[in-house]
Amino acid sequence: MTLYGIEQNRFNMIEQQIRTWEVLDPEVLNLLHQVHREKFVPTQYQGVTFADTEIPLGQDAFMLSPKLEARLIQSLFLQKKDHVLVVGSGSGYLTALLASLAKDVVSLDINPYFTGLAKQNCQTLKFNNIQFVTGDGSLGWVKSKPYDAILFAGSLPKEPEGVRDQLALGGRFLCVLGHAPAMHATLITKMGETDFNQEILFETVVPPLYFKHENSFIF
Repeated sequence: MTLYGIEQNRFNMIEQQIRTWEVLDPEVLNLLHQVHREKFVPTQYQGVTFADTEIPLGQDAFMLSPKLEARLIQSLFLQKKDHVLVVGSGSGYLTALLASLAKDVVSLDINPYFTGLAKQNCQTLKFNNIQFVTGDGSLGWVKSKPYDAILFAGSLPKEPEGVRDQLALGGRFLCVLGHAPAMHATLITKMGETDFNQEILFETVVPPLYFKHENSFIF
């Protein structure tokens, strides 16, 4: 595909998929032009880089659809001072988007393969404000708390216990909760020391994150 073809497909993705799914923040839309999604897509799936679909990464992991990635990023209202945790590194694309908007990012994955893949992809594009960690993030990552924003890049059956407590005051925790076909993108904001606001933003269906702590969810 020619450079012109790639840029035309990127433009179409943003205008036809992402804008129409209530992603209208100009900073987020501009970011999607700047951080090239094709750099994070496996070679065999380059033909569907900009399609409205999840892309397999192997080992039961997926890149989320472009419109969902953009909607999640927009919903976090990131600022340049923010310290961010993303659970589920995948190929590094969501991590790169977060790192473009925030001060720094901890990118955590239970699978060392994806830690390495995300690190390689992000370092190739000269991101230097990301810490890549291999570990079980189903309960967050207390070693680097408090966070201004936490994003889980896959679904969980219920809210994981203790993750909201890793937020700084005013921090936001965004995750997709539930079981298919009834999942909800849920935003939890820390309003005070023990005061949290919880809001369901939209319905979606997202592949589950792999986790070890099956008994650590709030039912």
